[in-house]
Amino acid sequence: MKKDTELVVVDCIAQYRIRYVVEVPKGKKEWALDTVTMEEAKEFSQKYLGETIFSHRIIKEKNYEKLFDQENDYLKDWDLEQKKGYITRIKDYTKNSENEN
Repeated sequence: MKKDTELVVVDCIAQYRIRYVVEVPKGKKEWALDTVTMEEAKEFSQKYLGETIFSHRIIKEKNYEKLFDQENDYLKDWDLEQKKGYITRIKDYTKNSENEN
């Protein structure tokens, strides 16, 4: 990591609209709600609605590996360079725009 950069952890929730079609006796529409709540309904369709950011924080580079291991315990045996492969790096657009002029 360069001295003029920092690591930011961004936490999001992915949202989907999931639709079910449940056949119930006439006048018993609430049964459909119970069927879905009990996870007994077959999924009819779904639509991805995007992500909502709910928090972010800066972490120190020395804490990155610990966080990686906590969140991805099945990859603990990877070396640090492999783990750093999951950092999204943003290019320095300032330098690029100066070169274009």
